[in-house]
Amino acid sequence: MKDTKFSEMTTEELIKNQKTLKTVNTVFCVVLFMLFILNIFIVFMKGFSAMNVIPVALLPILFLNLKNLKEIKNELESRK
Repeated sequence: MKDTKFSEMTTEELIKNQKTLKTVNTVFCVVLFMLFILNIFIVFMKGFSAMNVIPVALLPILFLNLKNLKEIKNELESRK
């Protein structure tokens, strides 16, 4: 996400960002889960390789998105 403060955004922008971030997070979680399953399969079939680290390396993106989603939710609740 951009380097903007959520308190400076309008309510409509926050709701739009929240919906977009929820959709992106859902798709990202599904893809990440599939990568973990595929990596387990590949480890058993071919052994460990450097490519098996990719799902673990992508986990911080998920955590950052969840943190931003929580901040948006808190900002929207504070405006009610």
